[in-house]
Amino acid sequence: MATVLDPAGAPATDERRADRRGGSTPPGGRRRHVPPLLAISPFYMLFAVFGAFPVVFSMYLSVQDWDGIGDMRFVGLKQYGWLLKDSVFWHSVLNTFEIWFLSTVPMLFLALVLAFLLHSQVRFAGAYRVAYFIPNVTSMVAMTIVFGSVFAQAGLANALLRAVGLDGIGWLSSEWGIKASVSIMIIWRWVGYNALIFLAGLQAIPTEHFEAARVDGANSWQTLFRVVVPQLRPVVLFAAVTSTINGLQIFTESQVLFQSTDVGTTGGPGQEGMTIVLYLWQKAFKEHQFGYGAAMGWLLFAIIAVFTIINWRLVSGSDRDDRRPGIAGLLRRKGARDGR
Repeated sequence: MATVLDPAGAPATDERRADRRGGSTPPGGRRRHVPPLLAISPFYMLFAVFGAFPVVFSMYLSVQDWDGIGDMRFVGLKQYGWLLKDSVFWHSVLNTFEIWFLSTVPMLFLALVLAFLLHSQVRFAGAYRVAYFIPNVTSMVAMTIVFGSVFAQAGLANALLRAVGLDGIGWLSSEWGIKASVSIMIIWRWVGYNALIFLAGLQAIPTEHFEAARVDGANSWQTLFRVVVPQLRPVVLFAAVTSTINGLQIFTESQVLFQSTDVGTTGGPGQEGMTIVLYLWQKAFKEHQFGYGAAMGWLLFAIIAVFTIINWRLVSGSDRDDRRPGIAGLLRRKGARDGR
């Protein structure tokens, strides 16, 4: 009996001959995938219940008028229309952007400087890295209570100002004092985390680039901004996008900072600490307007998506210019390589 050969010249097995004749699945072919699928199924089940379902349900809820107990009443897109006319909502949007700008820009700059210093030959670098990361894993509720005592009228911040001959600031009672207090807490929490992200990117830059910059006479600031920053664009983009997403979802700082008073649900005097998420929480869980809160959440999602795209364009736009052919692109690449 002749032996059947496969195209490569090897004897064809029964399974291969069965596949050629009828294209049928070999016996047990599908059953062998069952154990791995069962092993990873708990993740997908948990994700479906606690991840996918809330997202889909919130979209459905945004077109319903519901207090959480009674029957739902379909209102269509009316809640989005009411939201666009809500002056308190737009005030919370303005507060969120102001706090985001006051916290994100200084935080990313300080994180980059700290990462550059850690990348240098300093003693106890490992201890510094751990110390910088501790605020990110510390309970923000507990630390907000601590910062509340620091920024009190008779707190440590005003005591230091009076010690140098300056007047105290109403950190928790004035417009910009409230925004500055929240921004300082955000910087304190995230600067170490982003510094470690930047440090990982710095360690991927060849040491020859730093040596060439020193040979050309570049000082530390010139090395940072003309050698390091151009090569850290992907890392900067990641940090900018994540900081934007986190910064536009500020909640704990504003809510806990004023929780001991009646303004704990409004973000302080004059609602100057009212953020989008805090207003969402107030409407949904204090006033039981869950449909209105869901509509606000989806509008927040749209705002975050737009600003993420803007950050992507701003940070990655210069990188595309460097890859563009022509004299300008060549000069940019040469300047980045030479550290000039």
